[in-house]
Amino acid sequence: MEERFNDDHFRVRMVDEVPAKELLTKSNLPFCDYVVNPYLGCPHACAYCYASFMKRFTGCQGEWGSFAYLKVSERDIDVSKLEGRSVFPSSVTDPYNPLEKECRATRRVLERIADVDCKIYISTKSPLVTRDIDLLKRCRDVVVAISLNTLDDGFRRDMDRAGSVGKRLDAMRELHSNGIYTVLFVSPWFPGLTDFRELVDATRDFTDEYWFENLNLRGDYKERILSYIDDRHPELSDLYARIYRKGNGSFWDEAEREFTGYCQSEGIRFVNAFHHSKLVAEKRRGAKPNRC
Repeated sequence: MEERFNDDHFRVRMVDEVPAKELLTKSNLPFCDYVVNPYLGCPHACAYCYASFMKRFTGCQGEWGSFAYLKVSERDIDVSKLEGRSVFPSSVTDPYNPLEKECRATRRVLERIADVDCKIYISTKSPLVTRDIDLLKRCRDVVVAISLNTLDDGFRRDMDRAGSVGKRLDAMRELHSNGIYTVLFVSPWFPGLTDFRELVDATRDFTDEYWFENLNLRGDYKERILSYIDDRHPELSDLYARIYRKGNGSFWDEAEREFTGYCQSEGIRFVNAFHHSKLVAEKRRGAKPNRC
């Protein structure tokens, strides 16, 4: 068992490689046809990670976020499947997690698909994505989204072990200056803590589009986040109890109206990615995402 460290000196254990039948799989996500997940597990250890359910497939006893596996397949990605389609590397791990600096699995994926006539979506919290600008510029149609829901680095540190706020903003500037279509992915939106106008004002000079996704609490991390709010932001406890214990969705209805009206009045391109399960159902019916 090897021990690695990410840029913020958090300890990460890499537990061997795991075989995979193939890396390219069909996707149920609203915005893409295929996904490629080069890693199983993610050392970014986001407190709200919806992919933490994957832990049961690893056999690892450590906490989610303390380990990662490098997935290895003898099959090359079948690029013929991607012609005229869309692909997302990756959906249940950050493609630029700390192991990528050495393992370069995501870079190998990009090398394989860069010249294919497909749309490539990348979402990351890591400035390491700028290492691959040479490949990103080769891609025919690529979108890079940097995930950020706050300008407060203290809150950011409480929530994840990924790149700092400043490093993420610097990465966006570099991507944008190199002609890469750059998105700020405001995700997940924390009620009472995420200020979308502040984020837009800080980034609009180097951002082509904004995506908005609400905080969806489920599984074992629901109580962890609610306890965090009670402890660190007790003034918001009633709001979170109303949303996540009583199921009152009026906050999100108002938030949608607010960012939609603001973006439309300011001429800002945006995607409404609220209510993920609803979007998945709409995809299955053939409906297109709400993009403005």
